[in-house]
Amino acid sequence: MLKASTSLELVRTVARIALTFMPVILISNAKSRSKMKYAALHGVPKSEESKAQALKQIRNRKWLLYGMLLVPMTLFWGTIVASLEKTPLTGRWRMIILSPEEEDEIASQLAGAGWYNAVTDILTQDGPPTIISNTDWRHVWVEETLRKLEATIPILTNEPRMYPQWFDENQDHPPLPPPAEFPLRPRPRASEYIRRMCEAICEKHRKKDLHDMPHSISGPPYSLLLVDKPDASNAFSYGFGPNGGGGIVVYSGFINDVLSRVPTIPEPPTRQQKSWWSQFFGGLFSSPPPLRHPTPTPEQTSELAILLAHELAHLVLSHHLESLSSTTVIIPGTISMLTDIIRVVIFPLTMLFGPFVNDAVAQLGKVGSGELMKVGEYCTNTRQEIEADVVSARLLAHAGFDARDAVKFWEVRAGRISECSRTDIEPAENKMVRKIMGATHPVDEMRIEALKRELSRWEAERLAALSRLISQRDGIRV
Repeated sequence: MLKASTSLELVRTVARIALTFMPVILISNAKSRSKMKYAALHGVPKSEESKAQALKQIRNRKWLLYGMLLVPMTLFWGTIVASLEKTPLTGRWRMIILSPEEEDEIASQLAGAGWYNAVTDILTQDGPPTIISNTDWRHVWVEETLRKLEATIPILTNEPRMYPQWFDENQDHPPLPPPAEFPLRPRPRASEYIRRMCEAICEKHRKKDLHDMPHSISGPPYSLLLVDKPDASNAFSYGFGPNGGGGIVVYSGFINDVLSRVPTIPEPPTRQQKSWWSQFFGGLFSSPPPLRHPTPTPEQTSELAILLAHELAHLVLSHHLESLSSTTVIIPGTISMLTDIIRVVIFPLTMLFGPFVNDAVAQLGKVGSGELMKVGEYCTNTRQEIEADVVSARLLAHAGFDARDAVKFWEVRAGRISECSRTDIEPAENKMVRKIMGATHPVDEMRIEALKRELSRWEAERLAALSRLISQRDGIRV
């Protein structure tokens, strides 16, 4: 009930009502105490009954104020607790203040052609985009790589069963990740909650066990769009939900960058047997030979897979919902409530200086709210980028790629092109936000270090698992 986008607005409304009556109650109690003190100092006769009545009124008003303040505080923390959840695969605590019904509505708006319409609106902010046809060899290459990565998503739901021998003693193949402590689970839908409640009511009388909720991930296959923009060497992910509600946009600049750095495999010329008729008259009636295209190498496909796995991790972890909840509900709602509290506290001072000072304070509050919004968005994006790198390594390993190549990939890209993030904050503003937070390391360095730590953890857990296996074997032999 409290896990909804309207919860914080309800909390804010209740808090505003409490803050409106707070000065009245405080002033009334102050007047009552002042009268009692004046009567005691000047010997004004007052009966014990009237004193007790005045003290009782003061206590009642005080408890009324406590109750009025307790209600919004209880609703606020109840909303926080109800919206807390652990991110799959990483176990990071996060808040998504969106009800299952609201998530279903978002997914339905983005399903089918809705995703393409939404992405087109984003792309048209920089002018009409040029879309690469899905018959283009670049689109085919990217789509094949994406589908290969998507095929590993079901593995994330039950890694111990899918890869029981992930710590194989054979060192010839790329490393596999240890099973995640928090496996991938689908986000609960509103229909599942209703079904669960109905089954609970029915099975209560039948004395039977409840059926488990379905554990199918409703994301793949994701949508894909290639945009012809040679000066943009990156990609971004967007959306949430089944039926193509989430997808990835890749710019041609990244494909050109990959193809230019690593030499491609030249396509062997095809020799066709020609008849004597075609030798004499073929030039008059034959069609021109089809255009050749370069054949991507395994190294180029690996670089493409690293970028796609990073964006795919954003979709798998529902980062779009988290960002939407953070930027439109959590941060604005919290800042608005803090602003209301500050304005009530400083109101006795500002009311003495007239409306001009009040307007200046309000404008200052808007500027401060904007800066706090930037800090909040920066923190959210930084966490998500690091988390997507860590989870993308798991996707790459299960798809047959070497996750260690991701470290080199991001090291090469760090500092020379824009990172593959979905933040709208400019680099100069990023630096200012880091100064405000006391952070000295750029985001690229933080991401690379987090990825290295994750791969080191894989190796440490692999050695520990091998040690346990060898100990068990020795125990059986003895």
